[in-house]
Order: sequence, then structure tokens, then C-alpha cells
Amino acid sequence: MAKSWYTINTYTSYEKKIERTIKTLLKSGELDSSIVTDVKLPMQDVKIVKDDGKTTTRSELVMPGYVLLEMDLPELGWKDTCNKIRHIQGVSGFVGTKPNERPRPVANSEVKRILEVSGEIKGGAVTRVKTTYIVGDSVKIIDGPFASFSGKIEEIYADKEKLRVNVQIFGRATPVELDFKQVTSDNSAN
Repeated sequence: MAKSWYTINTYTSYEKKIERTIKTLLKSGELDSSIVTDVKLPMQDVKIVKDDGKTTTRSELVMPGYVLLEMDLPELGWKDTCNKIRHIQGVSGFVGTKPNERPRPVANSEVKRILEVSGEIKGGAVTRVKTTYIVGDSVKIIDGPFASFSGKIEEIYADKEKLRVNVQIFGRATPVELDFKQVTSDNSAN
């Protein structure tokens, strides 16, 4: 049989522990390294933009509650390997199968997409942006030609780290596109 990727379902926040446990079982020989050839826990950088415009970056799981395994499951004897994996504390089973069934591999296109998002294969890591701003929030512009103006957020372009803010200029509502770093929460509007 050829190598394929499989997904195991885990309890929330057990993903890293399970990855370490599988690697330990492989090193000790309790799991056959010719059958389980790789273990991946795809991570993605997430940029968090706070109300004051400051950003921080942290790593988050691409698929919380899941671990990817690359395996070359034999036709005979696959149950022994799969049962050892299923009995690891925190593993609830292989995705899409019952405990007595042979696991089904994940489509290569799906694995490729997941690994591209995490930056583990060519295609580049994608940094997801989270912001505490929501449409309708009042913000004060702190940088650029509209500094000291205030307005309401009309749209958020998280992937570009930009906002469209409706600003009153000469008594007329004017949409202005700004970077996250050019605004701060307008607490005086509340």
C-alpha cells in the first residue's frame, strides 16, 4: 500500500500532547516507523490587532481537535497499529470511521491545502488577521492626513489590515480607507 494521510480526532487542547506521544512511541519502537511515517500538527500565525492599533502575533492550530498522520497501512496487521493510536489518551478515533473499520485516507488536495496554509509546503504560509474592531465601531484617526478626525467603521478588510471609515468632512460623510495602525478606539463616542 502507498503512503496516505489520515486524520485522528482528539480532545480539545490534547493535540500537542498526542503529537509528542506518537513521536515517543515511534522512537521507542512501540509504533512501527515504517507504517507511521510522519505526524503533523499544522500551525498558523495569527496577527491580532487591538483597539489601540498595536499588533501581536501568535501561533494557532489550523485544525483544532485534529492531528495528521502519514501512514503506509499494510493490508494485514493494520488493526494493531490503529488500535495503538486509538488507545492514546485524548484520541477519540480516526475521522470518518468506526473503531473496527480501516481508516479512510484524507484526499491529497485537502492535505496539500492544509499544509500550504501552515507554510509547511510551497505556497507560503498564510497569516490570518484577527481584529477587535467590528463594523459600526467609532474610531479616532491618529495618523495620516485625516489625523484627529473621528468616524464609524463601514467595512473591515482583515486580509489587507485596512478599514473603510466614514468620516465627516465639511459636513459630508466621506469614506476613507485606513490601515489598522492609523486608528484607535474612540472612547469619547461612547
